[in-house]
Amino acid sequence: MTQQLIDSFGRVHTNLRISVTDRCNIRCFYCMPAENVQFMDRELLLTFEEIERLVQVAARLGVNKVRLTGGEPLVRRDLHKLVAKIAAIPEIHDIGITTNGILLGEQAQELYDAGMRRINVSLDAMNAAKFKEITRRDGFEKAIEGIQAAQKVGFKPVKINAVAVRGLTEDEVVPLGEFARRTGVEIRFIEFMPLDADNAWEREKVLFGHEIIDILTREFGPMTPLGQTDPGAPATDFEFADGRGRIGLIASVSQPFCMSCNRFRVTADGKLRNCLFSLEETDVKSIIRGGGSDEEIAAAMCNSIAAKKEGHEINTARFIQPDRPMYSIGG
Repeated sequence: MTQQLIDSFGRVHTNLRISVTDRCNIRCFYCMPAENVQFMDRELLLTFEEIERLVQVAARLGVNKVRLTGGEPLVRRDLHKLVAKIAAIPEIHDIGITTNGILLGEQAQELYDAGMRRINVSLDAMNAAKFKEITRRDGFEKAIEGIQAAQKVGFKPVKINAVAVRGLTEDEVVPLGEFARRTGVEIRFIEFMPLDADNAWEREKVLFGHEIIDILTREFGPMTPLGQTDPGAPATDFEFADGRGRIGLIASVSQPFCMSCNRFRVTADGKLRNCLFSLEETDVKSIIRGGGSDEEIAAAMCNSIAAKKEGHEINTARFIQPDRPMYSIGG
């Protein structure tokens, strides 16, 4: 296999996000219903060996970066064993995870020992009451413990993903900024996107990136923009003027980065998605379980990427919210 994963707009895809489960131990309103969530039967989920094979094929097509997601990936038993399998693939140079951090204190060391180096923790608030309002569960203290454990064992960078919602999280911007300055974690504010299970998203609920910068500037002084070292990265980075702390903005709604996107996804049940907001999926699990060859898997990947649209169209009348909410797609 010598072909690369290139779409019709010339975007080369080197970044694969793999959901390992749709299950989660919290219920964030922008991701999951509060109650009565219908999870996939476990036999529908890709096995670690099937995921390993997919990554091996993707690596021969130019993928060098893998991120594990969910649901909450740390509820998948023995996840460090999957990390070790992926780390053993020579072409993969970067393995990360996106987690809510609640189980991270227990697993940080074994994940690090298995070869993982980058961690993103989803944390939208710096107080327990607001955390529970957003997640509809307890767990704030455990999440903080998880962040501390990740830093202690050597993960770098440790990034915090904070969803920015108007009327809900404005008061959390400054405390999160203070947390970045105090601890050295990188805070990444993410504009609220239309992937909520309740279909309650409205543009008026989006707290925009420029407003977040204004809030931080009023409190801490000017924010210094940093040049992008990775053109495929979704965040625009800023540093506090005194050099103490860094934040990023993922302005998916107000400033889409679709034309530099280099990522695609595999859902926990083995469906390829060439965009987070894609309305179409490619079933690679059926190829694997039907005895298909690596060449057939590679062709499915190439065809999926080739069909990728120009952008997500959130800001147009043509936008259609995917049927799958975030927890089912993979964060």
